[in-house]
Amino acid sequence: MTRPQESIPPAANVLGTLGTGCWCVQIIPQVWHNYRRKSTEGLPGLMLMLWAGCAVPFGVYAIVQNFNVALQVQPQCFGALTLICWGQTLYYHNHWRAWTATLMTVIVALTFGVVEAVLIVTLRIPYYNGVEWPMMMMAIIASVILALGLIPPYFELAKRNGRVIGINFLFLTVDMAGAFLSLMALVAQHTFDVLGGSLYIVCLFLETGIFLSQAIWLWRVRHVRREAKKAGKTYDEFIAENPSIKMPRSDSADCVVDPEAGLRKTEKTERGTRPSDSGTTVDAARENDGH
Repeated sequence: MTRPQESIPPAANVLGTLGTGCWCVQIIPQVWHNYRRKSTEGLPGLMLMLWAGCAVPFGVYAIVQNFNVALQVQPQCFGALTLICWGQTLYYHNHWRAWTATLMTVIVALTFGVVEAVLIVTLRIPYYNGVEWPMMMMAIIASVILALGLIPPYFELAKRNGRVIGINFLFLTVDMAGAFLSLMALVAQHTFDVLGGSLYIVCLFLETGIFLSQAIWLWRVRHVRREAKKAGKTYDEFIAENPSIKMPRSDSADCVVDPEAGLRKTEKTERGTRPSDSGTTVDAARENDGH
């Protein structure tokens, strides 16, 4: 485990500041997205709570390790903004009253703040005296909680056959940029902190998977989207008007299992019924002539 940084190179300060800037604003597009939709459907509240909780051990680790100031502030901003978004899930998804959702968010934020302060005071002295395992546990716990927080969205993706619903892509982009810049800030320091860097690497890896899932879904439904565009409708409107290509897999209203297969089946059925309809008409005409 690396020792606390004795001096911070200017490049590390610049990169850390940029990364912190991204993580200070990354959740704002998601908050606005939720407000406009008046819904947090597809955005797991568990993910947000785990992310907010992850900020506690990572904040302890960053401060005791004496990272550059920007990286020390970063977990605090990240946790606070994530809790705001979590409060929105209480209001929109769980249908809590506004004041109860706000009160619960404030209580959780204060609790996290007190826990972090106690851990910093408690662990700093033994760490400086050579007892390293508690700080190692802080870094490991932070990375594990962050990784666990990015797993619930994958269950949402599975329910919708890979389609991303409710998660704002600007939020994901800024979040990934913040993780990358923060990782580069650690690289620019005199010694690279593997445990601290693992948190950013986990974040980058799992968020890349969300982007790839949406890209694959878009490719799979490209023909359906093309037909919807020709009809002057959105994808969801087109699916709603053509239930034959919508095959629910779960209770989610947004779930589409294989609309491409459904669309092809519908087209084949339409082509197959036309000759039989014509043949039936001819047979009926012959019967009338016989009478």
